[in-house]
Amino acid sequence: MSDAYEDAYAYTYEDGYGGESGAGDTDAPDREDDGGDGASRDGRRGPERTFAAFPPAQGRGFATSWWGRAWLKALEDTALDGQQLKQGRRLAREGGVGAVSVRPGRITAVVRDRDGSAHRSDVLLQQLGAGAWDRFLDMAVDRAGHIAALLDREMPPHLVEDAAGAGVDLLPGIGDLEPECTCGAWDHCPHSGALCYQVARLLDEDPFVLLLMRGRDERRLLDELQVRSTARAVRADDGGEQADAVEEREVHGVPAGEAFAAAGILPPLPAPPSAPEEPGLGPSLDTETGPVPGIDPAALEVLAADSAVRARRMLLDALAPGHEGQPLPVELTPRQDAVRLAADARPEPRFGARLATGSGRPHADLNAAVRAWRYGGVAALAVLDEEWAPDPEQLGRARARLGAAWEEGERPTLRASGRARWTVVGTDVQLRFDPDGRWWPYRKEHGRWVPAGPADDDPAGALAGAEGGA
Repeated sequence: MSDAYEDAYAYTYEDGYGGESGAGDTDAPDREDDGGDGASRDGRRGPERTFAAFPPAQGRGFATSWWGRAWLKALEDTALDGQQLKQGRRLAREGGVGAVSVRPGRITAVVRDRDGSAHRSDVLLQQLGAGAWDRFLDMAVDRAGHIAALLDREMPPHLVEDAAGAGVDLLPGIGDLEPECTCGAWDHCPHSGALCYQVARLLDEDPFVLLLMRGRDERRLLDELQVRSTARAVRADDGGEQADAVEEREVHGVPAGEAFAAAGILPPLPAPPSAPEEPGLGPSLDTETGPVPGIDPAALEVLAADSAVRARRMLLDALAPGHEGQPLPVELTPRQDAVRLAADARPEPRFGARLATGSGRPHADLNAAVRAWRYGGVAALAVLDEEWAPDPEQLGRARARLGAAWEEGERPTLRASGRARWTVVGTDVQLRFDPDGRWWPYRKEHGRWVPAGPADDDPAGALAGAEGGA
């Protein structure tokens, strides 16, 4: 976890897990609303995590993970007053949010205004019911890669998609984040907005925070998964004994009904072989026999070494849990692959010149393309090479994002430098907007625009990265 916050766990359990009976296969929440103090109506408390306050963080985005951005989208799509959200972002950036308490169905923090006045702010999120948790746990046991990803503090999209397929919505949607604040506002006020922006940072670091809000803390979730996995293993062992009995019978052929019934007790396939620790070494082409005219043995050795690295990477991807659910990789064009090879293989200068020719770029342009590739692959190359034309609706959204990214009086003066490009007046810094709604920072070096950092959903964060790099 990041050093940006300290994670203190405070658990209190009754009846094994906070007194949540979960009786009945129902999607009703496990517990009634706790009334704002963390205790249920019978006086017992559930699991709770408390996170220390973040220090001020000017000019950066609040979410880098896709699930953190989904949390903020639910907030921004729900709030009726965008101006109050802007004030909330400012309070969060200035460190106005105190320690954040997270427990089932509720997050809480004390938020201080610029004048020093403090307000307790809560945001409520519907807990999942016992039936929904049963379906989620059954799905997770079937797909062990999902739990491995959560333990790595990742939430892959296919986990959320598989959960939705089981009728379980993990991420909040429009109207799911319900604010309560002592300032008396009925909509999302600056205090509840600041709290939500700060929680997006917590979600980036640990998606188990979201699962706790939905009603299960990490320890309970892993314990229940262990119980289900053990029960499934016992059932598999019983099936193996039945298979041995079938093999001992002296029969000529197997009736179709028995073959169909035995399909579930056949032994599993052997485990795939492990991947090599290092990529294989290519053959040496430095032989006494001269090369065929037009063939450069040293260049072939570079290609062979690159192929070995790519083959090992593909094997690791294929052995990773959940690989079958990943989209097929994009096939690169020769121009794109020349840039990739220059970025990955880091060849000596004479090969770099040949790659520049193969990519159709001057050598200086190849260096910019390599930098773009390392920041964002094919998408970053497209931003470097192509100036796309957003339609009026897309352009309107981009301008709205630019208008909302900075507080009043803090926004830099921007000049349109193309159909989806804005240059900061008086500087050598530029923002480029891509078709996926992301912002890419650029900086002018030696008279040409070059990538200055990775994409950011927040134009202020992208610009801060470019200015910091300068």
